[in-house]
Amino acid sequence: MHTTPSLAQTQPAFSTAGALWLKLAVLYLIVGVGLGIMMGASEDFTMRPVHAHINLLGWATMAVAGLVYSVFPQAAASKLAKAHFWLHNISLPVMAVSLAFVIGGQRGLIPVLAFSEIVAALGILVFAANIFLNLKK
Repeated sequence: MHTTPSLAQTQPAFSTAGALWLKLAVLYLIVGVGLGIMMGASEDFTMRPVHAHINLLGWATMAVAGLVYSVFPQAAASKLAKAHFWLHNISLPVMAVSLAFVIGGQRGLIPVLAFSEIVAALGILVFAANIFLNLKK
């Protein structure tokens, strides 16, 4: 008797790296939505730049990276992907927290914020290099 393969047997699995990026993106989505709800409930929108950074760099950018790394496992397996992961995932929480404190008046943390922004930008450049070097026709 001949059986047809199941969908799980015919479709390639997501790369481990892609799945990790997507899971972390969802965590940032939860944090971003939670912060948005808190701002709305309190009618205090002072932290909207933090909300925006968490949603854009946390949810959107990380979800896109997760999808890219899932579709292109050769890019996910590169040293550039590992560098991208650590640069992004160390800088983003530091950036969000330091931005919140700076908005709250702790101007002494501006150098920490600036450094985390530079590290995040470097992570984005590493991601771009990875895409251009590892995605072939």
